[in-house]
Formats: sequence, C-alpha cells, structure tokens
Amino acid sequence: MSRAAPSSAGARRRLRVALLGSRGIPARYGGYETLMEELSRRLVERGLDVTVYCRSHYADRSRREHHGVRLAVLPTLRTKHLDTPVHTLLSAIHAAFGRYDAALVVNAANALFVPLLRCTGTPTALHVDGLEQERAKWGAFGRWVYRVSELLACRLPTALVTDAEVIQRHFEERRGKSSTMIPYGVEPAPPRDRAVLERLGLRHRGFVLYVSRFEPENNPHRVVEAYRDVPGETPLVMVGDAPYARSFIEAVRASADPRVIFPGAIYGDGYRELLDAALVCVHATEVGGTHPALVEAMGYGNCVLVHDTPENREVAGAAGLYFDVRRPGNLAEMLARVLADPKLAARHRELARARAKERFSWEAVTDRYVRLFERLAVRGGS
Repeated sequence: MSRAAPSSAGARRRLRVALLGSRGIPARYGGYETLMEELSRRLVERGLDVTVYCRSHYADRSRREHHGVRLAVLPTLRTKHLDTPVHTLLSAIHAAFGRYDAALVVNAANALFVPLLRCTGTPTALHVDGLEQERAKWGAFGRWVYRVSELLACRLPTALVTDAEVIQRHFEERRGKSSTMIPYGVEPAPPRDRAVLERLGLRHRGFVLYVSRFEPENNPHRVVEAYRDVPGETPLVMVGDAPYARSFIEAVRASADPRVIFPGAIYGDGYRELLDAALVCVHATEVGGTHPALVEAMGYGNCVLVHDTPENREVAGAAGLYFDVRRPGNLAEMLARVLADPKLAARHRELARARAKERFSWEAVTDRYVRLFERLAVRGGS
C-alpha cells in the first residue's frame, strides 16, 4: 500500500508515528519504557501525532492519553516468554491499519512482527538494545530466539536503531548491517520533596545506591556480596524488582547484611530523590548497550562505580571508576576507597555531570528520532 509523502513544509506537524514493543507508559519498569515516555512526549511537543502501544496488565485501561500521547492498550498473555511477543503481535496488527507514517518497534525479539507493518505500507525502524542472547535469564530456547531475531533484525525493518557505538560496530562487523545509533538521554530535575529519603531513614550524600532490574546479568547478588566486606555503617540501597525472578530476588535479600535496604522498584519523584541524594551509584550490568540507570545517575551528578565493559566505558568515559563485578573483592575495595575519600567522590560527580550534559540530552535524542521518522516517512510515500 503506498501513500503520499508528507510535504517538507509540514512534515513535523503531520507525521503520525506508532511506538510498539514496550510495556507502555507512564514508565514504571525499564529502559524501553523510559525511552517511550521521554521520547513520545517530546515528539508531541514538536508537533507529531504519537501513539504508544501499552500492555493491559501494565497501563490503566481507561486512560487514552498521557501528556498528549495517544495510548493504545491491548491485552497479552502474562507469562515470561509470551508477554512480549503476544502483545507486539496484536499491536502490529492494530497499527498496520492505522495508516501511520512511520513506526518504531523496540526489542530485537519483535523483529518477526515488523513485516505486518511494512506489508501495509508503514516504514518501520527496529530498536535493538544490546545482545539479548547473552542475558543469563534466558534458557537455551530463549537464546536461540534472540540469535534468530538478530538475523531477522538485519533483513526485515526499514531501518535498524542501535543505542551504543559498541552495538553498532557489532552489527557492522558481524552482520554487515549499518544502523542509526541513538543513545538514551537524561534531563535532571530537582526532586519536589524528601518523602522517600525520610521513609527509608536516609540522609543526603549518606548512602550508596544501586538501581536495576534484579536479574542475574545485572548482578545484584554480587553487589550485596561485595558490600559485606565494606567497612562502616553507610547504607546500601538496592532499588529494583523483576516480574519473573521471585526466587532469585529472595536469595539476594537473604544474603544481605543489615546495612542493605530493599525498597523495591521506585519511579518518578522518589527515584529522582535517590539520584539527587546518593553519595555514590554502583552500576553492575554486564549485558546491553546504553543503560538508562547509568546515564541518569551521571546526569544527576553522581560518582559512578561501573562494571568494566566496553558498553559501560563508552557511556561513563573518564567520569567512571571501574571494577570487575566477578571479583567481589575488587568492588569492595573500590567502595571502601570512595567512602573514605569525599574529595574523590566529589571530583567524579562533576565529571559525570559534565559528560551527561554533553552527550546524553533527551532533546538531542528526540531530534535524531524526528530526523529518522522523517526519512522513513519519505521512503514510505515513495
């Protein structure tokens, strides 16, 4: 199905864009949800007509709009392996008849559903977030699915989007596939109150913060293990959860010493409170491209202790203090060093703030997506 290309004079005002593959907005889960929320509302501010597809167990079914963004809430099967593909299948079918000028589908595992959009004339970009087949949470079948999905990601979408130069090079060197690299962003905003700090009994610059989904490749268990060897009374606040990892989370909690606090997942103003007040943030992820939690910690001017991977070094650069998460003693030594040297922490806080301001602006990220959608719309109309 062909359609008329939007005129250059009014392209930004009239572009109709669909965003699929995440749990939806408002963001209360992970990086893809953060991307959807931050990007969609800024696209609307630039005059685009934007629809975000949401899962019925995640979003408010009665809500049809969020900050000017249209919400399409559809059902799914709420299981570990079917939640994402079933919802994306239904979303792609629904969006295929929506006459969108362009679509963005996130998660490499959703590559299989891209042809449903393209066959009705919707040019579609696929966003791949790191190398999912390396995540420990997937069994043999899950890893096979992601390996196949990586191959499909190189063939089925109109355009491929990567979020880190390391991942971009992987696709170029291993698959011969070029991509558009667009990172995540951060927009620091002062917290409106201190309710979460008060509830958890925390003081400004008086605690260590860890934020991530509690999954094996994010290493919450190793951070907790390392903290047992860190001297002093400084609390470690472990923020996070995971919908299909109850036994793993219970084991992490059971192994922690009394200084470790587990408040669960925290979003919005409460999350900003913690970022704004932490003394140091520990980022221990092994898999993925640009991690939103690391970018956000830097944007709020935190001293960041970072597991040493090429992707994490690309993000943190000289602002990061690096450790090997597979050597708990290494992390314990680094934490003890930073807690004993406030000047070291202060110096790296400023480096992190400056790097985030220079490299990770949501406004700049949105500008890149607008240009991408305009190119896709022209290709769809030709």
